[in-house]
Amino acid sequence: MSSMPAIMLPESLMQRRFVFLGSPIDPLTMEETLALAETAMRERKRLQHVVVNVAKLVHMQNDAELREDVSGSDLINIDGMGVVWGACFCGHNVPERVAGVDLMENLLALCAEKGFKPYILGAKQPVLEQAVRNIQANHPAIQFAGYRNGYFTAEEEAALVQDIATSGADCLFIAMTTPHKERLLKKYKDAFNVPFLMGVGGSVDVIAGHVNRAPKWMQNAGLEWFYRIVQEPRRMWKRYLNTNSKFAWLLLKERLGLGRS
Repeated sequence: MSSMPAIMLPESLMQRRFVFLGSPIDPLTMEETLALAETAMRERKRLQHVVVNVAKLVHMQNDAELREDVSGSDLINIDGMGVVWGACFCGHNVPERVAGVDLMENLLALCAEKGFKPYILGAKQPVLEQAVRNIQANHPAIQFAGYRNGYFTAEEEAALVQDIATSGADCLFIAMTTPHKERLLKKYKDAFNVPFLMGVGGSVDVIAGHVNRAPKWMQNAGLEWFYRIVQEPRRMWKRYLNTNSKFAWLLLKERLGLGRS
């Protein structure tokens, strides 16, 4: 199977790209991102999308492979308000965040409206099935190219990739944790034979109703991390304390022009 050609991003958008804490960033709006995704699906040209949040940027500092996986994507949006504020603090112009779960939900609505077919890979089987039911309830016209849970062995990978490649999917949502989804996308982005490729992390759990998002005011205030701590204090407080403190130190070094360690 020949490789699907990559979409050529408009020069006007590429000129806005900047590097922040070692990661390329495309400061696009939700509307601009959706327009690019629609073009990719309509023209059957590959557009590999990724979002970065505070945790991912921190992990990229000491994980060269993850940094390469992210930097090799065609389109890199900002998912978290912390990154939006941090980039602005360091002098960059960011119009808005493009949260992964919001982008996925908007793309599903676009699929239902335009007749594009999504494929979802990831999550536990009961969660995935509930998410699909919820999506179909919200978008009765939608037609799935397929869906499969995220639990498979290395021996099953080839058959799985072939199933996706022959499914006729227009977009692929990979609902796995970092760095697994990034590695999978890098390894099979051509073999998948799908125009729009996106890692969505825990978005399927949100759509299924198994994980609650923070209220809108907390999202806008950049307090989603605090909401997660309140939900799961024992598991989350150390993780966020460690990640956020490292991010603050990275921001200070970036602002002072000391570079990335």
